[in-house]
Amino acid sequence: MNENGITVRNKKIAVLPGDGIGPEIVREALKVLKAVEQVFGHRFDTGTYPVGGCAHDLCGSCLPEETLEACKCADAVLLGAVGGPKWDALPGEERPERALLGLRGGLGLFANLRPAKIWPSLKGASPLKPEIVSGGIDILVVRELTGGIYFGAHRRSADGKSACDEMVYSDSEVERIAKVAFECAKSRGKKVTSVDKANVLESSRLWRAIVGRVSKEYPDVVLDHMYVDNAAMQLVRDPARFDVLLTENMFGDILSDEASQITGSIGMLPSASLRLDGFGMYEPIHGSAPDIAGKNIANPLATILSVAMMLRSTFSLHREADAVEEAVSKVLDSGLRTSDLAAPGASIVGTAQMGDAVTEAVLKMVK
Repeated sequence: MNENGITVRNKKIAVLPGDGIGPEIVREALKVLKAVEQVFGHRFDTGTYPVGGCAHDLCGSCLPEETLEACKCADAVLLGAVGGPKWDALPGEERPERALLGLRGGLGLFANLRPAKIWPSLKGASPLKPEIVSGGIDILVVRELTGGIYFGAHRRSADGKSACDEMVYSDSEVERIAKVAFECAKSRGKKVTSVDKANVLESSRLWRAIVGRVSKEYPDVVLDHMYVDNAAMQLVRDPARFDVLLTENMFGDILSDEASQITGSIGMLPSASLRLDGFGMYEPIHGSAPDIAGKNIANPLATILSVAMMLRSTFSLHREADAVEEAVSKVLDSGLRTSDLAAPGASIVGTAQMGDAVTEAVLKMVK
């Protein structure tokens, strides 16, 4: 049941395992989702569809029309990872990574939420000095996802000696992502740091003006502006100063990966890509890691935590999301680690064993 005592049934989740370690980590996340169903009495309908390089091998397209249509008919999407060197020789428009842009654009997913936090039992895994992370780190990167340089025009001269990539933003695009950031900040630390390059880029000057205008609707939230190069420096110098980081598409892509590394492992970071009606696509921020695929050593926790984000953001199942996150915390506190989190005294387990441990912890929860 949700917070209103309503049992959730017949909600559709399109599952896209993808390439590399994708199928392995998604498998463990679905185990945890089944445990949530059992404990809380919900029922989700899941269907699995190809995407990425494996889809190209199967039907000649990295984003088959059947897959996109299934996602459009679903209430949420759970994605593993796409890509790998096997498909590096494909033309740019056919590369597996283009499937991500196709999903974001085709589904209208304009807001990317990437939380980066240090779990208490993983403080020693951060590459930063202990005194920097001693107070904890809990950052939410809110990244605009369907505009900017990734979606602008891309041109190369006929002689191949010059190229141009356009970064384009409209005021409405900036306004809607800014409102997402301020709404998130209201329930967190009530601070938004807007990242831009307004000393150089005209698109950033527009960005800064619109964000400033939106901030007036949120008098209880503090806004500060920061150039992207300074933000990159401050993330490793004083990450605790940040609460919500609001960025355009490319800056957010870069800064969220940096933020993931200071938490200790990219294998711990989930993400949500949302539109206004609550529909979302949920995925770990790491890649397909083809070098470790099939070896049962990948960390499934980012994908499991992505399921928690899905439960909270799309299905409004806050207790259930809390239960998954509490289960992950308990498992980490017990000393279990995948190899990316290896530390003295830790018990190293494989992908399936970590998924089983979190599943068991959820099953022990009381409604």
